[in-house]
Amino acid sequence: MMTRQNDGLAARFDWPLFIVAVTIALLGVVNLYSATSVYQGLPGASAVAERYITQLYWLLGSGVVGAVLCAFDYRHMERYAYVVYAVAVFSLVLVFVLGRDVRGAVRWIPFGSFQFQPSEFTKLCLVIALAKFLHDDPKNEGRTLKDLAIPALLTAIPALLILRQPDLGTASIHVFIFLTIAAVTKIRGKSILLFIATSIVAAYIAYHFVLLDYQRARVEVFLNPEADILGRGWHAHHARVAIGNGEFWGNGYLKGMQNQFLFLPDQSTDFPFPVFAEEWGFAGSLVMIGLYLFLCLWAIRIASQARDRFGAVLCVGATAMIFWHAMVNISMTCGLMPVVGVTMPLFSYGGSSISNTMLAIALLMSVSMRRNMVRPSPADLRY
Repeated sequence: MMTRQNDGLAARFDWPLFIVAVTIALLGVVNLYSATSVYQGLPGASAVAERYITQLYWLLGSGVVGAVLCAFDYRHMERYAYVVYAVAVFSLVLVFVLGRDVRGAVRWIPFGSFQFQPSEFTKLCLVIALAKFLHDDPKNEGRTLKDLAIPALLTAIPALLILRQPDLGTASIHVFIFLTIAAVTKIRGKSILLFIATSIVAAYIAYHFVLLDYQRARVEVFLNPEADILGRGWHAHHARVAIGNGEFWGNGYLKGMQNQFLFLPDQSTDFPFPVFAEEWGFAGSLVMIGLYLFLCLWAIRIASQARDRFGAVLCVGATAMIFWHAMVNISMTCGLMPVVGVTMPLFSYGGSSISNTMLAIALLMSVSMRRNMVRPSPADLRY
C-alpha cells in the first residue's frame, strides 16, 4: 500500500528524534560552560575555557552535514558499505603512522589545529558493514556461531587495532555494537550457551595477558574503590563524591564544588555527568537519563518500521552505539563499571565524538523519513 509516497521530505521529518537530540546537545553545551568556567581568566587556559564555543561550532557543522545526509536515501549506502568499512580500517592503520601521542595513547591524526580520531567513526562504519552483510544474508532460521563468523571478523579487525592504540573503551563499544546486532537476530540456544562459556574464558585470558597494567589497575579499583583513592581511584572517587553532593535538587548551576575546585579530572570529556549531577541533583540526572532512554526507544521504533533489513540493522546499530556510550559513561562515573575512556554522546566535548553521533542521528532520521515509502527496485537506486 502506498502511503505518503508523494509527500516532501519536510512532511516526513521526525520531530521527536530531532527535538530530543537537540535538547541533549544544548544541555551538553550549557554543562560544558560550567565544567570549564573555572579556567576562565587563568593564564594559558583560554582554549579550555572556550570549549563550549568550539562545541557549538562542531554541532552546527555536523548538523549541516547531517541535514545533507538526510536528504539522500540511506539505501544508496548499501552499495558502498564495504568500501566505507575498508577506508575506516585504513584510517586506523594510518593512526600508527601519522598519529600524535597524547598522554601515552596514539589515537588522533593532527590536521593543523584540529585532531581527527578515526576510531570514533569506525563504529558507524562497522554498523554499515554489518547491516550490509545481514541484508545480503537474510536467514530466517536460527543462526549458529559459524553464521556469525564473518560479522565477528568485521568487528575484531577494528577492535584489535583500536586496542593497540591503546583504547579499551572504544574497542569495547565496537564489541557491544556487534553483540547488540547479533542479539536481535535469531540465534540458536546452544550457540548462546557456547558463546557465554567462550566469553568467560576469553575475558580471563584478556585480563591476564592482553590488558595493560593501568587497565588492570582500573578493574582492581572498581572491585575495591577505597584501595587507591589518591592514585588510580582518584577519578572514580571524586566522580561519586560529586554525584552524591548533588543530592535531590543539586547545588545549582555553576556551584558544583568538585568541579569548581578542580577535583574532577577530564570534566568536559569523560566526566561531564558528575558535573551535571552535582549541579542539578537526582532530579536533573533523572531527566537526562530519561532523554537518552527516549532517544533509544524512539530509534528502536524507527528500526521496527524500517522498509528493509538494511535500514533496520542500521537503526539497531546506531542505537546500540548511542546506548552503550551513555550506559558505560554514566555507569563508570557512578562506580558501576571500571573507568574507561568513553564519552557521553552529544554531551561530552569532542569534535570527532559529536560528529559521529550526529551522523548516527542523521542515519536514523533518513530511515525514519523513508519508512512509509514504497521500497524501490535495485534499478531505482542506481545513480
